[in-house]
Amino acid sequence: MKVLAFQSSPRVDGNTDILLKETLKAVSKSGHDVRVFRLNAMNIKPCQDCGGCNNTGVCTVKDDMDEIYGAIREADRVILASPIFFFNLSAQAKIMIDRCQSFWCEKYLLKRPIPGGPYGRKGLLLLVGGMKKETEIQCSEATAKVFFRSISVPEHEMLSFTGVDAKGAILEHPTALKDAYMAGKKLVT
Repeated sequence: MKVLAFQSSPRVDGNTDILLKETLKAVSKSGHDVRVFRLNAMNIKPCQDCGGCNNTGVCTVKDDMDEIYGAIREADRVILASPIFFFNLSAQAKIMIDRCQSFWCEKYLLKRPIPGGPYGRKGLLLLVGGMKKETEIQCSEATAKVFFRSISVPEHEMLSFTGVDAKGAILEHPTALKDAYMAGKKLVT
């Protein structure tokens, strides 16, 4: 099984990174192929809304997204890990998601969704936010849901933590690491 993970926090070894690493421990322990993209370190331009993908399903902008497009097509499982900024996913996550407009065109305009493969396609959303408001989770999850559906991932689970802001504070949460490990294990079983 091929597992694709997007680490979309700009903060290395921060709360999002810690949760994703714990999730991937369970995935790797099961012997699955894991590929992680650290979005903050990549050269990804914003969607230009040029309409170039409307008739082909292929983005006309050439940058590091080309590598991501292939990985999305091959993945059986997709993990999106993001901090919550201003009630939504990080800018790093959002720029990548916006560039997946080509998958939306391919699926909905051209009627060519990505095939499910032998394992089907499932997703996992990991969220960490500093505030303690349900709205920040709802807004982030709504964006992620459209992303997952556009890349032909029909179902996903979500693991979210609020009130966690300082770097490394997730380590003080009584169940976060165990929850993340179990989410990774469930994703690949």
